[in-house]
Amino acid sequence: MAKDWSSQLNQVNFQCRLCRHAWEGPPDLIEDDPEAEHHPYRYFADCPRCDSPKQPQAGWARALLKAHQAATGPVTPKGKAATAANLAGHPTPEETLRTRFNAMKHGMAARTATYFPAKPDRYAFCEGCEVNRLWCSEQPACVKQTEIFMLHHAAFEQRNPKVLGKLHADLQASLTASLQMLLQSVLGDGVVIKTPRVELSREGVPVALTYTDAAGEVHHIYDYRANPAFKPIADLVTRLGLSMGDLGLTVRAGESEEDRMAGTLKLDQASKETLVEFNQRMAVGVEAMRERLGRAGQRMRADPVLIEHQAQQQAEDRRTGGKAE
Repeated sequence: MAKDWSSQLNQVNFQCRLCRHAWEGPPDLIEDDPEAEHHPYRYFADCPRCDSPKQPQAGWARALLKAHQAATGPVTPKGKAATAANLAGHPTPEETLRTRFNAMKHGMAARTATYFPAKPDRYAFCEGCEVNRLWCSEQPACVKQTEIFMLHHAAFEQRNPKVLGKLHADLQASLTASLQMLLQSVLGDGVVIKTPRVELSREGVPVALTYTDAAGEVHHIYDYRANPAFKPIADLVTRLGLSMGDLGLTVRAGESEEDRMAGTLKLDQASKETLVEFNQRMAVGVEAMRERLGRAGQRMRADPVLIEHQAQQQAEDRRTGGKAE
């Protein structure tokens, strides 16, 4: 049975107009409001924080009453059947993975509240936060940090790094902006830092080293060293993948394919062959080699000089009885 939103409420959400405190509780005063057809009552209560009397019902809560009253849903059998048909086959496995964290609200994870409890304007990142400070102070954990916390949990649970795409894009942009500011600072301070050379005297007093030239003019001795910010800049460029090689802007990357292939054997399309064709050609060559070796052996055994030499050797063996002289 549908709820009657036109009846009086026992629990109402209020917000103080003076201290902006928000709370929920029974109303202290109920007035008739016949002009509001969706809910003909107005609710008031005394603020428990600053004791301001007759604070009204929160605007969003009153607007929600009107929305509930207007949202009747389908009433005809055809409309109800169409609504049921829309739900057929849902949720899919993909939708289940995507929506199973919908019920999680800020601060539900105790670890988030432990790491980042709600402290309005007490974190460094609070300055640019658009969350209402009064509302934030009533939460168990920082809303923004809890969002990051839950995004990482969803990415690991679903094994889907795309969930962190927007977060990593913002991080990459921030790192690039930091790199630009660092470069501007280095260029402003100078790429080479010049400092006077100082040593301790016998009395332990630091003394700047000087020398006197032939004209009797005194000159200070300076040490010159590269700006120490160069190393972190180089490390940051490497980690961000912004080097010339990573961006494909090196001299070799700019060469054409023909320039890179200079000095190698170039074959036209007609001269190229596949691996299968090469194996077939090698198999034919091996078979032909076997036939050539067989014919060479036959010609060697039929050689008259070899035959005469073998006959002489056999006669010599019979004369000596196979013993060497």
